[in-house]
Amino acid sequence: MASSSCADNLLQETYTADTSENNLQPFYVLHKASKSLSYGKSTRRKRKTKSATDECQTDSDIRLKMDAFRYVWSKIEHTIKEVLRSINADAFDEIRKWVIESFNALQGFKMPEITTKASHSYPVLYTNSEAVSQRRLFTGLVLTKNMEIVDDILTFEELRLHMTHHGCHVANVSSLDFCSKNGIGGCLRSLLRQFLLVDVDAADISLLASWYAKDGNCEKPLVVIIEDLERCCGAVLSELIIMLSEWAVKTPIILIMGVATNIDAPRNTLSSHALGCLSASAFVLKSPPERLDSVIEAVFIKRWAGFSVGHMVATFLRNYFLRQDGTLTSFIRALKIALVQLLSVEPLSFTLKRLVDGEEAKV
Repeated sequence: MASSSCADNLLQETYTADTSENNLQPFYVLHKASKSLSYGKSTRRKRKTKSATDECQTDSDIRLKMDAFRYVWSKIEHTIKEVLRSINADAFDEIRKWVIESFNALQGFKMPEITTKASHSYPVLYTNSEAVSQRRLFTGLVLTKNMEIVDDILTFEELRLHMTHHGCHVANVSSLDFCSKNGIGGCLRSLLRQFLLVDVDAADISLLASWYAKDGNCEKPLVVIIEDLERCCGAVLSELIIMLSEWAVKTPIILIMGVATNIDAPRNTLSSHALGCLSASAFVLKSPPERLDSVIEAVFIKRWAGFSVGHMVATFLRNYFLRQDGTLTSFIRALKIALVQLLSVEPLSFTLKRLVDGEEAKV
């Protein structure tokens, strides 16, 4: 009985064990934590390293492209300035010769006893009809044909440098100096500041006469360039011309006026009295389309800048220039923007600097 009971117990235990082994329960398969963590850290480390490398390469590429842009654009800009300077060289030289001839004529009108009284606060008054004709101001009307003042500013800045280089006292004034709010005082202060090279509060032309009589200043012509005649306040400009005419012997100023429309523009701007004070000569600069063609030829055809512009693109740019604002300045700005876009899009554009240097070395 005892053995039978033990056997029953063993069978019961065996049955229970078999039943528990065959009793399937839900379970999950887990990977080893050490391998999982190690793999994740390695992946993140690789991603961070790759991201840092890409960022470093991107910054390096940007710096190289910026260096290439500055270098190539400086070459293009220098070429454009040389073209504009050379295209106006003949007209500028003609103006310079006219200024010298006018100055020599004014020197013949000058009398020693008048020069010694240059610091007096009153102008020279003429007493005979022959002397009245000597009060006329030699005036050069420079026809620019520009539609916008922005191109005139560049043109007359070059003219100022040209005249200064050839031994003239030169002052540039614009329509901003001839506003009705400031009157003639604003223009006079601008002239005194440029000629005397000091800031003055008093708008007194006798200061200019006194300065011109000292230290050999009277050996050089006095040239005043008015950049944009049509935009000036006619009343203020007329008043200035009349005043300069009255002081013509003490301060023999030669006027150069920029005219954008036509040679009759002074009649529409100045008073009849002021017109009677002028002895005018006309000079014509190259037209905007002619200047544009010269720039396109120099930049895109004669000189290799590391990239090329097709005939259709060049034609489009020229037609856009003619039909829109017609300013060479806007065309140059658009060309600069196009170069920036080209360098930013092309992956190998940073090599332009070396390519341009290589081509120049061959020449």
